[in-house]
Amino acid sequence: MSCQEMHELLDGYVDSELDVVTTLQLERHLKECASCRAVCHRYEQFTQGIQAHVPRFEAPAGLEVRIRTKLGLGKGRPARAASAFTDWRRWAVAASLIGVLVLTGTLLMLVKRRASPEMLAEQVVSSHIRSLMANHLSDVVSTDQHTVKPWFSGKLDFSPTVKNLAPEGFPLTGGRLDYLDDRSVAALVYKRRQHTINLFIWPSENSDSNPQTLTIKGFNIVHWTQAHMTYWAISDLNAVELSEFARGLKTRSS
Repeated sequence: MSCQEMHELLDGYVDSELDVVTTLQLERHLKECASCRAVCHRYEQFTQGIQAHVPRFEAPAGLEVRIRTKLGLGKGRPARAASAFTDWRRWAVAASLIGVLVLTGTLLMLVKRRASPEMLAEQVVSSHIRSLMANHLSDVVSTDQHTVKPWFSGKLDFSPTVKNLAPEGFPLTGGRLDYLDDRSVAALVYKRRQHTINLFIWPSENSDSNPQTLTIKGFNIVHWTQAHMTYWAISDLNAVELSEFARGLKTRSS
């Protein structure tokens, strides 16, 4: 397993969603690769930190006693009453399970509906952070767009637009494969002084849209759709200059 494959499977590994064979392959790679092992450790800490803030609810003290009192199932009642309570409890458990299933299905539908931009933005941030932590920004290192663009040939089911914005102050430095929105995407890397810009590109069925900006965890993000391609740019660069980068790219791609 390569480092890139490990990065693509990291979310599923941390959440214990991978099959046994893939898990063993990934863990074998982690034993051999100190860099990926460090990335995995930091990602696990990040995930555990989020889970630690998830609220947990417990039934109030005395709830069972109050229910028994309402149903007249106090001490000294005949066995039939106790049996009735047992039956009621079974029905309550069954109803709870059905409720959980319905709620889960509803949440899954909502998650699918909100696949963009909120969840995509979170994926973009995670991919950007992983690329910086693993020191694996580029699979192909070049400032020449005519070198970077052909490198993606045969690795993706589309041809990404690769533009060098060096005249505008955003030189191209390379590119790599990444994984977003349940598919392989192109990741182009640009620089602005000491700031790194990751630009993710993949096909879209949506119509053209103007750049939209947002900020997550201190990172500025700009995303838009153009010529049946979706673009997501992310950096710790200030929002004004990142928007300038997006406008330059959008104009060059017209």
